[in-house]
Amino acid sequence: MYSYSSLLALVAPVYLVIVAGFAIRRLRWLTSEADASLLRVSVNFLAPCLILDSLIGNEAIRHAGHLVLPPLLGLLTCCAGFALAWWSAPWIGLRQPVQRRAFAFVIGVCNYGFIPIPIVQSLFDSATLGVLFTHNLGVEIALWTVGVLLLTGARGAGGWRRGINGPVLAVVAGTSLNLAHAEWWLPPFLLPAIHLIGLAAVPMALLLTGASLADWGKSETSARRQAVLIAGACALRLLILPLLLIGAARVLPCSLELKRVLVIQAAMPCAVFPVVLTRHFGGDTSVALAAVVSTSALGLLTIPAWIRFGLHFVIPG
Repeated sequence: MYSYSSLLALVAPVYLVIVAGFAIRRLRWLTSEADASLLRVSVNFLAPCLILDSLIGNEAIRHAGHLVLPPLLGLLTCCAGFALAWWSAPWIGLRQPVQRRAFAFVIGVCNYGFIPIPIVQSLFDSATLGVLFTHNLGVEIALWTVGVLLLTGARGAGGWRRGINGPVLAVVAGTSLNLAHAEWWLPPFLLPAIHLIGLAAVPMALLLTGASLADWGKSETSARRQAVLIAGACALRLLILPLLLIGAARVLPCSLELKRVLVIQAAMPCAVFPVVLTRHFGGDTSVALAAVVSTSALGLLTIPAWIRFGLHFVIPG
């Protein structure tokens, strides 16, 4: 079984790349003007290549159970997070609808992409990584339908169209090509090229995450959040939800790969992208920032602990 120190050593480089992104933004080596272009490249080109590289030729993703249950659980666990955070918000002083909506939205979506991906790559095999991507399809659906509706009400009803993005299309295409055994008939030079491009996806996304946090760190409002809000966000995202998700992973009759994915997802802090959506749809960005920054910072210490406990509890022996 993995030790806490070995898991911390695995998580620390991910955070170090985020810190590097923070630093190069402050040094003005990566300007905010470049963000939109780099984000488009990352989301619509680099990440899809990483997904295709993980899915095509992946025998585990040819099983029917990995095509239905992982995205369904991604959808349901995300919605459960929305509901729990919505119910809890008044208890930590967030009674205004705009505050309550923003809090529920960011707490409900854990970091399902570029922090868990390198962790899964280091700990497990390609089958588990493929299941992570199919699981994330359900999270994307929840984010752009229930999540946007929660955040903005009827005004966000059309936001689901933005969920038809590069990663979602890559999951659909990669799964279809995998079922068709495309690794046998695609040109032999294509898959190695996709692999090389996909290698750039994680570091690029982590650098952009750090750069974005550097911009948000300049906000006086986010620096003065009430301690009760930060404590509430950390308690929900880093304590209560991990316990619920790991408990579900223990009792659900699912594959080893999916159990691993659920444990990794349970350990994650709030995702960063929902803050962007909160700002875009006119939500309370200061509430969203407080939750994301605090859970991400504390996550460096809690992620290894939850992964170690979760793997031991869910997959004993």
